[in-house]
Amino acid sequence: MAMPNGFPATDASKPLAPFTSERREPNDDDVVISVQYCGVCHSDIHQARNEWGNSRYPMVPGHEVAGVVSAVGSKVTKFKVGDRVGVGCFVNSCIGCATRDLDYEHFLPGLTQTYNDVEADGETPTYGGYSDSIVVKEGYVLSFPDNIPLDAGAPLLCAGITLYSPLRHWRAGPGKKVAIVGMGGLGHMGVKLGAAMGADITVLSQTLSKKEDGLKLGAKDYYATNDAETFKTLAGTFDLIINTVGTAIDWNAYLNLLKFDGSMVLVGVPEHAVPVHAFSVIAGRKSLSGSMIGSIKETQEMLDFCGAHNIVSEIEKIAIQDINEAYERVIKSDVRYRFVIDIASLAA
Repeated sequence: MAMPNGFPATDASKPLAPFTSERREPNDDDVVISVQYCGVCHSDIHQARNEWGNSRYPMVPGHEVAGVVSAVGSKVTKFKVGDRVGVGCFVNSCIGCATRDLDYEHFLPGLTQTYNDVEADGETPTYGGYSDSIVVKEGYVLSFPDNIPLDAGAPLLCAGITLYSPLRHWRAGPGKKVAIVGMGGLGHMGVKLGAAMGADITVLSQTLSKKEDGLKLGAKDYYATNDAETFKTLAGTFDLIINTVGTAIDWNAYLNLLKFDGSMVLVGVPEHAVPVHAFSVIAGRKSLSGSMIGSIKETQEMLDFCGAHNIVSEIEKIAIQDINEAYERVIKSDVRYRFVIDIASLAA
């Protein structure tokens, strides 16, 4: 197949740079997508820099992929050339299972990541959306509602579903008090989605620097966690806390903010283990849980929900040549709230 342009990582210690990588030939059940935009996720940085210890090089990051169908295989029935589509965090699943569970496929063995992984043959590398095209099996391609722009819609495919899934699973809605810890690329989506579901949303952020944004996006309250009084004021307040923070914070302090039978759900992944005292959960029959993206079925449900409620990510568009600077800004939390690469800049 033609050799698409891309911006891969070739080594953990080197910046991303232009490169030519070969895509696999499309099969009769594949969709070929001309990539227009790709969101920048913090996990892209972790993997490009081998911070999780499982990186394969060359690696083309990107799992918030939005574009237009440019070709379809002979057995494809759901998509046609010109359709507006997306690709999220995985491109195959349940390879080792007798059946594919459409609701829980992302938790089953055999999940194939959109990048930094290999195809079902165990040899062909998967490459993500920091490139001008991608080839994906029909069952893992998602449809964008007509009113969702591809640039601001791209981050829904990771940031959006990562917050939508736990909000839905733990039944956020009218009468529920929900706290979102962290007001970043993930957290701001939790505010928008939770508010649209009818929940009473509070943001818990290190400072009040983004308070105006949080309230504008749908939060009813906003507290600074660098103020010790916050933890006294809010003790026993929340039915659900979703922790989006990817650095180590005192989970025990946040568990104390839960009501009886409340749950704190982790979606951020700190680099090091965080200690939890047994009494933090025993007292009040509280739960500490985790959540990871969503199935293809749930991701499409999320996109349709966003279409119905006109929800998109707050973005800053960049040229792909600025990706290394963008990585440094993500680490410093200097983005409001998600970088999105304009893939047309590859041709510049």
